[in-house]
Amino acid sequence: MRCRPPDFSRRMQTFSPAALLLMLHLLHVPVSGQTNGRAVDPLSLPRPSLRATRISSKIHIDGLLDEPAWQRADSTDGTFWQVIPRQGVPSSERTVVKILYDDKNLYIGAILYDPEPDRLVAAGLEQDFETRASDIFGVALDTYHDRQNAFLFAINPAGALFDAQSFNDQAFINRAWEGVVHVKTAILRNAWTVEMAIPFTTLRFHETLDEQTWGINFSRRIRRRSEDSNWAPLPRQFRVYKMSLAGTLTGLSGLKQGRNLWIKPYVSGAMKRTPALSPAAARREMNYGLDLKWGLTPQLTLDLTLFTDFSQVEVDEQQINLTRFSLFFPERRDFFLENEGIFNFSDVRIRNYRTGSGPQNFKLFHSRKIGLSADRRPVPIVAGARLSGRMGDYDIGLLAMQTEAALGLPAENFTVVRLRKNILTNSDIGVMFTNRMATGPDAGGQYNRAFGLDANLRLFRNLIVNSYFAFSDEPGARGADRSTAALQLAWRDPLWNTSVLLKSVGDFFNPGIGFVSRRGVRQVFATLGAHPQPRLPGVFELNPYIDVNVFTNSAGNLESREVRSGLGVRFLNSSVLSFEYSARLEHLFQPTTFAGVEVPTGSYRFALAKISYRSDSGRRLAANLSLATGTFYDGARTSVTGSFVWRPSPHWYFNGSVQRNRLRLAGRTVDADLYGLRFRYGHDTRTFLSGFFQYNRTTDEFISNVRFNFIHAPLSDIFLVFQESRTLGSGLARSMLRDRLLTLKVTKLFAF
Repeated sequence: MRCRPPDFSRRMQTFSPAALLLMLHLLHVPVSGQTNGRAVDPLSLPRPSLRATRISSKIHIDGLLDEPAWQRADSTDGTFWQVIPRQGVPSSERTVVKILYDDKNLYIGAILYDPEPDRLVAAGLEQDFETRASDIFGVALDTYHDRQNAFLFAINPAGALFDAQSFNDQAFINRAWEGVVHVKTAILRNAWTVEMAIPFTTLRFHETLDEQTWGINFSRRIRRRSEDSNWAPLPRQFRVYKMSLAGTLTGLSGLKQGRNLWIKPYVSGAMKRTPALSPAAARREMNYGLDLKWGLTPQLTLDLTLFTDFSQVEVDEQQINLTRFSLFFPERRDFFLENEGIFNFSDVRIRNYRTGSGPQNFKLFHSRKIGLSADRRPVPIVAGARLSGRMGDYDIGLLAMQTEAALGLPAENFTVVRLRKNILTNSDIGVMFTNRMATGPDAGGQYNRAFGLDANLRLFRNLIVNSYFAFSDEPGARGADRSTAALQLAWRDPLWNTSVLLKSVGDFFNPGIGFVSRRGVRQVFATLGAHPQPRLPGVFELNPYIDVNVFTNSAGNLESREVRSGLGVRFLNSSVLSFEYSARLEHLFQPTTFAGVEVPTGSYRFALAKISYRSDSGRRLAANLSLATGTFYDGARTSVTGSFVWRPSPHWYFNGSVQRNRLRLAGRTVDADLYGLRFRYGHDTRTFLSGFFQYNRTTDEFISNVRFNFIHAPLSDIFLVFQESRTLGSGLARSMLRDRLLTLKVTKLFAF
């Protein structure tokens, strides 16, 4: 069966991506000439150094830097180097940073000069605010000086903190990591200032070394100018946590971490009503448990959890699935997210690299398989332990969890072993083993095991080589094709961006604690793209590209093919305009259902044209809009996706989204729509009220999630959470309740 593309599709097929790439290459202005000879190659500049000063006097964290010790401290010279918009040019405003320390804390003070402090942008008061939409001061600390891993901290003018961990020299970032950090900011007449204290118990370092050198870099974003700059200069494809190009922090001596023991108990009470199970009354539950974190060595941490509870985690967002493959839902639970980079064994998706796959397509270990059913309902976790960190040149991750029997699932034990060795400065090779086994009297010998080998090489600074091989084993699957393998090469420099991926997934490859979107296929992916900076008014960068993605089944027969070409235009104000056209061929070997409509077996050719625009996210009101139209299997598709963000002040945040899909399939017209609204109010950096509401027209389901959070002490919270799901039917007045949950949870961190 063949569908002819509409007229606009035939016209766009005359477009030559190769010709456009050549034209833009001729327009490209070399880095050294971007500003009439004043720009320099960031890699030609020496890596800077800063000396920390030991103090015995007290520092009061108020954002003012008025203690005498700050006046005596060594400081940066005030010059940061731009990454955006004019790489290799000194930043437009001076930024002075100083570092002090005593027996307990590392103190960082920064003066960020700005002649218009009333125009500073602060995108919220909550922890892990949206850094892209805010003025920020950032710091990356490579405490082992291994030039690969770092602790990240970013602060906006309102005093909100973003903290994270990065791994493998920018390859992976874990935004869920949280540490005890004390931060205050102040707005002055011609600057804003940051004063922060980081307890040494929050960090990990070589305690046995008396004299220490750490890797360090600082960053600054001036949002209204869309200007990003760093203390240690970087090419524009890298971020502040590219630790192989960082500066150094010296002068540290006699550092101690203490016992490094954190105990965090919780108690919670809940009222739950599920009419289908208990129509008469709500069920009342009381729960308690604790999490324990113990730094066994400066580089190795043990985490224990007992009667684990995730009731404060926001409900999953609904997704519209217009493919014939499984949907990926990201992990949102803090216990599994911390040190996630050590356990990562997946298709690689690296920032600023175009790749043919990513973690949403394959993960050998996907922690959402623990404590959640297939339909995303909680399964009680009795206990768990995780040992993670480093021993010499090795990254180590050990995980063991035990769940109760619930929701028709048996009690199960989950085990994960991850070992990775660092080689060639910033590359690694590793192994992983996972085991999922039913336990208890009704186990019946059920198990699922998976084993994998991977190598991630970073060569010549711009070349990345990733490869892996893995296989699974379970009862009844012996002798079948139960393996997967991949090889990917990717190159990214300031101008060119290209990659090639070869991948194979067996028909019966089934990692029991992993995620696989597509089985029984062989994939070949190739892309060629460029990032020139032509002399066009208001334009920062152009990004033309072409992708080719081909899948065959295990018998070698073509299953699908997509050729995609596009052009992205990034403006100096950080807004982005994108054009994309894709032509696809799909062979359906069996009838397949899309949005409730069955499409018969056959071969289909169809095409889609898409235009999208993302406005300047630093504005109080920002919006994204996307329009796609074309053919779809034996019919047509029109999709409109839009969202807005309104920040009337740092205290308030509103986000609305609409996704409308009109499909014509098998002679039927179907609407698959999704509507969402989110709000957040931050009274200060400790008190928050947030809400999330979503309506899925396809399933006629309306979900609500409202959460109050009071941080009564560092990493200690009071949560009050209301969650509800209902089927609307003929409208809200006649809606039918599916489930309702009201939870109160209190946690308290005790540090020793």
